[in-house]
Amino acid sequence: MSEPIKTDVVIIGAGPVGLFAVFELGLLDMKAHLIDILDRPGGQCTELYPEKPIYDIPALPMVTGQGLVDALMAQIKPFGPTFHLGEMVETVEKIGDPLFRITTDRGKTFEAKVVVIGAGGGSFQPKRPPVPGIEAYEGTSVFYSVRKMEAFRGKHVMIIGGGDSALDWTLNLQPLAKRLTLVHRRDAFRAAPDSVNKMHALVGEGRMDLVLGQVSGLEGAAGQLAAALVKGNDGAVTRIACEAMLPFFGLTMKLGPVAQWGLDLKDDLILVDTEKFETSVAGVFAIGDINTYPGKLKLILSGFHEAALMAQKAHRYVHPDKRLVFQYTTSSTSLQKKLGVA
Repeated sequence: MSEPIKTDVVIIGAGPVGLFAVFELGLLDMKAHLIDILDRPGGQCTELYPEKPIYDIPALPMVTGQGLVDALMAQIKPFGPTFHLGEMVETVEKIGDPLFRITTDRGKTFEAKVVVIGAGGGSFQPKRPPVPGIEAYEGTSVFYSVRKMEAFRGKHVMIIGGGDSALDWTLNLQPLAKRLTLVHRRDAFRAAPDSVNKMHALVGEGRMDLVLGQVSGLEGAAGQLAAALVKGNDGAVTRIACEAMLPFFGLTMKLGPVAQWGLDLKDDLILVDTEKFETSVAGVFAIGDINTYPGKLKLILSGFHEAALMAQKAHRYVHPDKRLVFQYTTSSTSLQKKLGVA
């Protein structure tokens, strides 16, 4: 186990609400580390609908999911948050009053006075494609995320899907792979048009393959893929050499390890009060879609409100000897200095 990373607050989840929590905590002189199972900040906004318009963010008549995340990242930059991406929190253990030990599935350990759970509906889990026997290859030659690009160098790589993740990794891995094949059920993609155009250009230059159809079977032994069988839209089955496969069929949300952390739950959501959005465990807060209380609305703007009230109570745990004076960013010189605008 690695040496503990010590910080004021650990935020579990780097979606919009978790990101805004960094801002509210930072205004009150609390440093935060964020842990997220995804490989980039933004949660659902960047993973599921980066180009989808959002119309109910105050003062923004329309903003895309990615646009909102980009703006939040710019807003919290003065506070220098640290991100730990591609990791899932496995345990949260109370070791002091207040002090928590947080561990991840990659062996990292954190110690913090406050834990903020902002993990949306829970942890994202990849959807398994309906391919017979795929479980035998998972973790050895079938992967649902990319941890190290170098692991795919010089290999026959097959990517399945038609969204942003599939196209992004197609473009990133094509220069490394011995040969890359993108498989999608139809010649229409849900990814950014620029990415689709770049992919078609690579196909036109003969530098990768695009196959329309669905993977119907796998060949290989001891967890190592040798080939995939792809059933085309005309019913014909083609055998394609394949040493590594990356299926991108979207994500589902599961409560995951959160259910084992000793928090009061209702319908797989975390119960909180509406004064400070604290859970049944003092020092552990839950904000955003993962919490529940009478009148709860699952809106991003509601999560922003919850983050603001959470920070007020978190300050008492992190700085028990400091008096908290409520200030407005519009008139407080000290807050403006923290933001770098004074």
